[in-house]
Parts: sequence; C-alpha cells; structure tokens
Amino acid sequence: MQETRQNRIARLLQKELSLIFQSQTRMMRGVMVSVTRCRISPDLSICTAYLSVFPSEKADEIISNVNANEKTIRYELGTRVRHQMRIIPELRFFIDDSLDYIEHIDELLKK
Repeated sequence: MQETRQNRIARLLQKELSLIFQSQTRMMRGVMVSVTRCRISPDLSICTAYLSVFPSEKADEIISNVNANEKTIRYELGTRVRHQMRIIPELRFFIDDSLDYIEHIDELLKK
C-alpha cells in the first residue's frame, strides 16, 4: 500500500513525464505517447512508468527508443523537479496495453 508522500511524488512524476513525452513526440507526426500510471518504490529510488502508445503498432519501437534514451529523460526530469526532490529516481518504462485489451473484449462481445 502506498503512502501519501509516495502518491504525491508519483503524481508529480507522472505529470512531468507526460509533459516531457508530449514535447518530444510533437516532432513525430501521427504518434501519441501518454503516461497512464506511475508507481514509486517506498524508498523513492525507482519509478515505474506505464506508457500508452497510439497507434499501438508502434509501441515496441517507441518503448525501445524510450529505454535507449532513459538517461536523457531522467536528466530532463531532474531539471524539472529539482526543487521538489533531492534524488531523482531511476526510471523504468513499460507498455500499458489496457486499451488494447478493452478493445479486444469489445470485439469478442460483439460476436
């Protein structure tokens, strides 16, 4: 169970990461990346972010690109939240495929 402080920091990191991805994906036409959820470890050292990619066909390409540039994303995050946090957590990114799952369930129910 997450504490209040963890929830506040997770919301802050989610907001800032979404702004970073919004500015970076603006250059790529036809791709939208959103941060659906962030979880932070109890010692605030690891942040797990779940990304939703539209269109979902490009999800593997985007997540490999994000993981390759994890250090620059962490640096950008550090410049944005340096007054709120002393230590910037290590970032881990995963694909959030819940929208694809919902779409698949809807297709099955229509049959």
